Amino acid sequence: MKRLEDKVCVITGAGGGMGREAALFFCEEGARVCVADVDGDAAEKTASDAAEAFALQVDVADSASVERMYAETASRYGGVDVLYNNAGISPADDGSILETEPDAWQRVQDVNTKGVYLCCKHGIPHLLERGGGSVINVASFVALVGAATSQISYTASKGAVLALSRELAVQFARQGVRVNALCPGPVETPLLLRIFGDDPAAYERRRVHLPMGRLAKPREIVNAALFLASDESSYVNGATFLVDGGLTAAYVTPT
Repeated sequence: MKRLEDKVCVITGAGGGMGREAALFFCEEGARVCVADVDGDAAEKTASDAAEAFALQVDVADSASVERMYAETASRYGGVDVLYNNAGISPADDGSILETEPDAWQRVQDVNTKGVYLCCKHGIPHLLERGGGSVINVASFVALVGAATSQISYTASKGAVLALSRELAVQFARQGVRVNALCPGPVETPLLLRIFGDDPAAYERRRVHLPMGRLAKPREIVNAALFLASDESSYVNGATFLVDGGLTAAYVTPT
């Protein structure tokens, strides 16, 4: 039996990167998936490449848009079992607190923090209707450590996601809803590679701090998400689920 047989999963930010990888992999494992993304064309491409999925253009910062996402998924598939709240942004104008302007700060908070809030607010009632389910909120290793090369709003947003996940995990545990924060280390995605740009030296400066000497592959993070979405993680709740290659455990890395 496939690990997500007959489960209905809603994945935000599924047009590319880890979200796309998750949509394809979850479908391989038997899930029916709502591929949600602010880029409707990207969502359509992912859905067309998946086994059983449909695409939806969604703005996670807009309450009505998020509510519609779950309503359409439940109408099509009969309910919702898994919320994979993956959508996030890290724009170039989010840097040091001395440089980041209020509008740049708010733009990140609207997607990364408010977006997860809205997805949980409108999604958890659907899980309760099913008698339970799994919520996977994508936080980050930066919720646990500091960096001299700051992305202040992104870091703050991921800390908020981590705290929110713990709160919801406790609140809904006895109703069968598990809420966990997936905290990836640096991943080889378009989002991160854009930060390095065409400067190999920028990547090398980052790589020296990685105990395994490389970025994670998207599938390595999605493997962890699959576990959290499946019944194999039935007693995993309120976890800070780190998949960072040992980065947050490191003091001095190998040369």
